[in-house]
Amino acid sequence: MALTASRYGKGRVRVMRLTRDGDHHTPRELTLTVLMKGGFDAAWAAGDNRACVATDSVKNIVNVTAAKNLSLDKEAFAEAVAKVFLDTYPQVEEVAIEATETRWLRQEIGGAPHGHTFTLDGNGFGYVGLAASRGGSVLRSGLRGFTFMKTTQSGWADFVDDAYRTLPDTTDRIAATSMDATWTWAREPIDYAAANAKILSLLIQVFGTTYSHGVQDSMYRMGEAALAAVPEIDAIGFAMPNKHYIPINLQPFGLENPGSVFLPTDEPHGQIEATIRRTG
Repeated sequence: MALTASRYGKGRVRVMRLTRDGDHHTPRELTLTVLMKGGFDAAWAAGDNRACVATDSVKNIVNVTAAKNLSLDKEAFAEAVAKVFLDTYPQVEEVAIEATETRWLRQEIGGAPHGHTFTLDGNGFGYVGLAASRGGSVLRSGLRGFTFMKTTQSGWADFVDDAYRTLPDTTDRIAATSMDATWTWAREPIDYAAANAKILSLLIQVFGTTYSHGVQDSMYRMGEAALAAVPEIDAIGFAMPNKHYIPINLQPFGLENPGSVFLPTDEPHGQIEATIRRTG
C-alpha cells in the first residue's frame, strides 16, 4: 500500500506577545496550527522516527520565535516561524501555518486611550495562513466569523420556481451573515494591519450602502471593491452563511407584523461561497 499524503505538527498553540513602551502596552494573541511535510514517511511506513521533529518542539519554536519577535504583525510572525523550520531541519520541505488572532480593543478612560486596559473584540477573529516551502510561499490574511447585518435594502427574488419551492419573493428583508473572508497577497503591502483594515472597511461599506439582490450579488461586488482598492492582493474568497430573521406570524393574536418582529435562526442556513480573482 502506498502512503500518498502525510503531514504532522502541533495544533492550538496559544501565545500572547506583549510589547511595552512605558505605560503603553500592545497585546498580540494568536492560536496557531503548524504542520510539516517532508522526509517523514518512514515514521508511518516503518515505525522509524529518526527524522521526526517532536510536536513539543514545534510548540517551543513558536514560543521562542515569539520572544524574539514581540512586535511583528501576525503575517510577519507566521513567516518568522516558518523560516525557523526551513532553516533548521533539512528534512522539512513545507510548513503550513494557520493562525487566528484574538483581537483586543484599547479602551478610553477619561476621554483618552488607556495604556494598558483592553476589552475583547467579540466580533470574529483575525486570520493568517502561510504555506512556505524552499521554492516559495503563499500568504493569506482575513477574518473568521465576522458578523454583520443590514435591516433593509436586501432582497431575494426571481429564483427557480419548482415543486420544491416554498419561499416567496421578497425585495425587502434583513440580510445578516457570519463571514469568513480570506485574501491572498501577491506582494507585501507597506503595512499589513492598515491594508487589512482598509479591506474590511470596504467590505462593510459596499454591503451597507448598496442594494443587495442576494448574498451572491453583494459578495461579488465586495470582492471587486477590495481588489480594486488594494493592489497587493491577488484574490479574495468568501464563505457567508445566512443568518435568517423570519417574520413571526402575529395574526392569531390579532396583531399585524409590518416587518418588526422576527425569529432569529441560523439552522439550517444558506451557505454561499466564492472566490474573486484579479484578471490581467
